[in-house]
Amino acid sequence: MIDPLFWLGLSLLLVAASLTAVLVAAIPALQELARAARSAEKLFDTLSRELPPTLLSIRQTGMEITDLTDDLSEGVQSAGKVVQQVDQTLDTAKKQVKNVQISTRSLVVGVKTAWKSFTRSKPVRRVERLSMKEKPALTLREREIKKGVGSRE
Repeated sequence: MIDPLFWLGLSLLLVAASLTAVLVAAIPALQELARAARSAEKLFDTLSRELPPTLLSIRQTGMEITDLTDDLSEGVQSAGKVVQQVDQTLDTAKKQVKNVQISTRSLVVGVKTAWKSFTRSKPVRRVERLSMKEKPALTLREREIKKGVGSRE
């Protein structure tokens, strides 16, 4: 029983049987692998067709969003400038209204004073012929009354 040819033959038979068993078990796995490869190939074809236009659309959308953001920023800045101009215009209008009020008051006071001056009876003036040395000094109030400025009522 020590014949080496027997053992060699037996070993070859066992190796052949093992390889056959492995191949029989591997055939369904290889078929599934082939199906997965075909599916992957179809997926890659679809991706190669669909992905570039999608990426281009995404890139264009990003650029449009950037443009819209810039436009919106410019709009906000323009609105800010308009608000500042309106504020300046309102300030100017307030100043002009104040000036008009002051002018109107001054005109009304002037007209009242003129009317009082025009309608008051003129006092009889005493003609005293005194020399400058003999005339008493007039007070400020007497000078105002004499000039017609007088007190306002």
